[in-house]
Amino acid sequence: MYSNSSLNQILENLDLGSGIAEEDNLLEATRLDTPVLADLLNDRVDLVPGNKGSGKSALYRIMVEFLPAMLLTNKKVVIAHGVSRHGDPIFSAFKEEFEQLSESDFVDFWCIYLISLAHEQFIKSEIYLDKLKVCEKEINEFRKACERAKIPEIKSQKSLIEILQWTLNSVRIVKGKLKYNLRTGDTALTLFGDSVSEKQVKSEQSITYAIGIKECLEKILRKCDLSMWLMVDRLDEIFPRRSELEGKALRGLLKTIRIFSSDEIRVKVFLRDDMLDNLVSGKEGFTALTHLTARKSDTLRWNEDQLLRLIVQRLCNSEELVKNYNIDKERISSSKSYREKVFYELFPAKVHKGEKQSTTLKWVYNRCQDGNGVVTPRDVIQLLNYAKQRQCSIVSSDLAGESLFLFSSISLRYGHKELSKSKKVNLLQAEYPHLFPKMEKFAKGKSEYSQNALKKLLGRKWEKSVADLHSIGFLQKTKLKGKITYKVPYIYSVGLEITRGKA
Repeated sequence: MYSNSSLNQILENLDLGSGIAEEDNLLEATRLDTPVLADLLNDRVDLVPGNKGSGKSALYRIMVEFLPAMLLTNKKVVIAHGVSRHGDPIFSAFKEEFEQLSESDFVDFWCIYLISLAHEQFIKSEIYLDKLKVCEKEINEFRKACERAKIPEIKSQKSLIEILQWTLNSVRIVKGKLKYNLRTGDTALTLFGDSVSEKQVKSEQSITYAIGIKECLEKILRKCDLSMWLMVDRLDEIFPRRSELEGKALRGLLKTIRIFSSDEIRVKVFLRDDMLDNLVSGKEGFTALTHLTARKSDTLRWNEDQLLRLIVQRLCNSEELVKNYNIDKERISSSKSYREKVFYELFPAKVHKGEKQSTTLKWVYNRCQDGNGVVTPRDVIQLLNYAKQRQCSIVSSDLAGESLFLFSSISLRYGHKELSKSKKVNLLQAEYPHLFPKMEKFAKGKSEYSQNALKKLLGRKWEKSVADLHSIGFLQKTKLKGKITYKVPYIYSVGLEITRGKA
C-alpha cells in the first residue's frame, strides 16, 4: 500500500507527454528504436505509411530535429525538410492557388519546392559553408540551371510561407500561365544572375528542367562526399481530405519522387496509409507504383510489447516515481519480464474482476484497437493522460488514505471513456463527415451485427456503407462457423453510447 499523499505528489508532477508528436516533450527522452526507424537510418525505405497517430510524425520529428548531426557525422547525410508543425496553416493560406494547378503543375510545384529546400537548407546554410568551399564551380552550374529554367533565386533567408509563395510563383513562370507580381508591383524578375522581363518568362517549359537541376545538385553532393534526404510529412493536413485536390497533389508528389530519387538524393515521405490506398484504388490508378513501393516500409503497427515499453519508459521518465518504486531504469529496455513487473507495480492486474477478464495491458490494447486491428501510441498516451487526471482527483480527495496502485481500475475506465468521446468528435466527425450519418445509426444500439441486421439498419446500398465503415476501422469484420458478423470496436462504442451485445 502507498499513501495517497505521496501518490498525489507523483501524479501531480507526472508528465506522460503528448500523443501529438509536435507537442510531445518526451519524444527524444523516451524514443523507441523501432524497425522502421532502423530502415530509415540505413536508407532502406523512402515511403513510410501509417494510420493517424501511429507515429509517422514522431519518426519525422526524430529525423529532422534529433538526428541530423549524427547523420551528417556518421553517414554523411544532409537533412532538408518542409512542413512539420501540427495544424500548420501555411499551405491552407494558398488554397485558391493550389486549386488552379493540374497534376502536371503539381509535379512542377513539388520539384521546385524540393529544389528550394535543397537550396535554402544546404547550399545557403552556414552549417555546410566549409564543405561547399570546394564546390564553387558546381554551385555556379546549379544557379545557371535554375536560370535556364526561369526559376527566380531566393536572395535572402526566407520563412516557410515565403518559400511557398516563391514556389507557387515559380510554377507560374515555368508553366507560363499567370503573371508574376512582386510585392513592390515591379514586373521585372531577378533570376539567378540576370534581370528578365515579364514577357521573357511566359514561354512554356518542360519538366525536364528538374532533371538538369537535380544533376547539378548531385554534382555538388558528390564533390562534398555527401548525400541528401528531403523529408515531407503531414500531407493529410496540407490539402482537403479525399478531395480531387489532394489526389492531384499526392500523385504529383509520387511522380516527383521518381524524378528526384538517385544515389545522392532521396525524397522520404511520411503519409497516411489510407491516402495511399485511395490513390491506388481510384479509377485512375497509379502506374509504376511498384517502383515506389519497392522502397516502402511496412505500415506502422504497434504490438503489445512495444506499447508496454512506451508506457513504462514514459512513466519512468519521472525520477520521483523511479525513486519511490525503486525501479532500475537500465533494465527497462533490455528485459521484457522486468517491464511487465514494473507495469503491474503501477497498475492493477485486471481492470475488471473475473477469471475470464483480460489483463490490464491487454485491456488497454483492446480498448485502443480499431476495426482494422490498429492501435496507435497517440490513443494509448491520451487514454493514460485522461486516467492520470481522474486518479489525481481520487487520491487528492483522500490524502490520509492509501492505495494499492498508482493507477486504479476506475481511472483507466474513465480514461477509455474520455478517449472514445474524443475519437467521436476529432476523428469520426471531423475526418469522415460524409460517413458520420451512417455511424450515428449505430448510436445507443448494440455493438454486434449480422449482415441482415446491417441491411435493416443502413438501408439501400448497405453493402457499400459497410465496406466504407470497415475500411476506416469503424467496423471489425469477423467470421465464425461460416457466418460473417461485424462489431463496433471498444474505442468507438463508448463515445456513441453503444452497449456490447448482438443487435
